[in-house]
Amino acid sequence: MRLLITGGCGFIGSNFVRYVLKARSEWEVIAFDLLTYSGNLGNVTDLVQCPRFSFFKGDIADRDAVATAAAEADAIVNFAAESHVDRSILEATPFVRTNIMGTQVLLEAARTLHIRRFLQISTDEVYGSLGPTGRFREGRALTPNSPYSASKAAADLLVRAYVQTHALPAIVVRSSNAYGPYQFPEKLIPLVITNASQGKPLPVYGDGLHVRDWVHVVDLCEAVLLVLERGRTGDVYNVGGGNERTNLDVVHAIAELTGTSKSLIRFVQDRPGHDRRYAMDFRKLQTELGWRPRRAFEDGLRETVAWYARQRAWVESVASGEYRTYYEQQYSARLASATLTPQTSLATAT
Repeated sequence: MRLLITGGCGFIGSNFVRYVLKARSEWEVIAFDLLTYSGNLGNVTDLVQCPRFSFFKGDIADRDAVATAAAEADAIVNFAAESHVDRSILEATPFVRTNIMGTQVLLEAARTLHIRRFLQISTDEVYGSLGPTGRFREGRALTPNSPYSASKAAADLLVRAYVQTHALPAIVVRSSNAYGPYQFPEKLIPLVITNASQGKPLPVYGDGLHVRDWVHVVDLCEAVLLVLERGRTGDVYNVGGGNERTNLDVVHAIAELTGTSKSLIRFVQDRPGHDRRYAMDFRKLQTELGWRPRRAFEDGLRETVAWYARQRAWVESVASGEYRTYYEQQYSARLASATLTPQTSLATAT
């Protein structure tokens, strides 16, 4: 098997590259990445000596680059995406270009090159927001509430259209919030770990009671590989960790693991359209393919905190330049008006 992994130098993509090379000793892997702010060649430097690994710098919205990289591939797994909700609120155009147009370019390449399998990596955010009970099932209507999730929902529908119209052997995997090594520090867990290590304020949106279902990135990689090999064409598979936690719970846990005073927690102005709760029903994946998450959240979080403590040089390299500009833009005004008590949430509790 020759596998093209787009976004192969990003957080989940680089972990999947590493997982596949270890789990399938006969497979060849091409990591395709544009190396934007969150795509880091340093995430795969330990793999460059592997004869079954190669890197191709390119943009998934570039038809020629995709056609060249995919020419000898048997399958494509698309992790490439603009993925941060806050950035999509500031500027949605890159999300439309990469997540929608880029996915269409990949689908067209897969169709014309007769790719044997196409896997689209999506998100629970396409389902919208849950109330206090229930979980997302695969058949739930898509009701995205942010420019990011809307762009991912559009990509999912393009995949469906290529399956129905062109009989493309494609599958969609929708994952809950992943965490673990190599995650860019704009996301909640690495952001709080990084700030805690530097004695900086720990920002929490609104009242901090937004709920997410956390899955360790290695568990997610195992699920993706199973779906790639054994999933049913045209289907959607949910992946979850069974680890629902409020954002405030997560921040408290990191503070305890890092020995950081909880007095550094600051409640800041909530972001617009902040979904109140996500929770995945992954019984389909469990029943059909025998997958279940292996890591308890407490264990996975402890391992993740320890990884970031060991990788100070990596953190400093990625958390410089563009990221510092973004952090100031996103948090400086919010922190100036932050409080020590929860703020009224702007989220919709539906």
